[in-house]
Amino acid sequence: MSHGSSPSHLRGLAEVAAASVLWGTGGLAVQLIREHEAMSPVTISAWRMAIAAVVLLVALLAVRRAGELVELARSRPRQLLVVGAGTAAYQGFYFVSVTQVGVAVSTVVSLGLAPVLLTVAEAVRDRRPPAAGRLVVLVAALAGLLMVSVAGHASSTGPAPVAGVLLAIASGTTYALTTAAGGSISKESSPLVLTSGMTLVGAVVLLPCTALVDGPHVTTDAAALAWLAYLGVLTMALAYVLLYSGLRVVAPSTAVTASLVEPVTAAVVAAVVLGESLGPVAVVGILLVLGAVAGLGRPAAAAGPVLPDPDPVRPPTAP
Repeated sequence: MSHGSSPSHLRGLAEVAAASVLWGTGGLAVQLIREHEAMSPVTISAWRMAIAAVVLLVALLAVRRAGELVELARSRPRQLLVVGAGTAAYQGFYFVSVTQVGVAVSTVVSLGLAPVLLTVAEAVRDRRPPAAGRLVVLVAALAGLLMVSVAGHASSTGPAPVAGVLLAIASGTTYALTTAAGGSISKESSPLVLTSGMTLVGAVVLLPCTALVDGPHVTTDAAALAWLAYLGVLTMALAYVLLYSGLRVVAPSTAVTASLVEPVTAAVVAAVVLGESLGPVAVVGILLVLGAVAGLGRPAAAAGPVLPDPDPVRPPTAP
């Protein structure tokens, strides 16, 4: 393996990090929506997915690529269902976990578990332990995640900690599996087509779930509608196009490690927009996460193999 960073690897890493920055703004958007309309987070998540699906399907029609989505659904139906339903599921598990055990524990367990699981899976698959550089990056990222999450939500608790932790474990495990599945299918389909299919499946899964939660299911408030559009267009449609583009050239374990930029972004946004203070522990945690993600740019330290750039025009193949 070369010790130099390939342009495609660095591009993919930057795309995943950019997606994570967008995800990191989502918490603020949800908070602002709930200030105007007391929607359940599950309802907000369902509309986020549905808005993204509509926007992406319109985009596919505009560029005359809807046929590629039909072909993807025909050639990879199970994988597309897994990615779409899995994305909906890990978000749902996380939201409910937060209500049971608090933001800090939920974030550390769900986001921290995914890179560990994928790193172990890749080591078992390759029949060799992760390189020392990879382990250093992973440990630094997880330590930073713990510091950022606990410092930002030191007093956050919940009524059912055991159930909350189990739900966070379910979220992290589903996140890892979904990212691995998305990484596999992304090499055979364009990011736009894959994200369109994923959000369509996710919307079909999530929208019926809104009947099980309290609060309004729709809103006419202009500010709430604007933030719902922001969530759907930027933190779902654009962010997942970036993620699946990145997964074409970086390993899933690299992607989920780089996605730890999400809680860092959330902490910085809360400090800048809401005036929440960033203590020294949180600052050190932010620096650790950013340093670890920067370290992923070196193939020798990337949390997973550096993948070759796939043929961008290759169509989906039949199973």
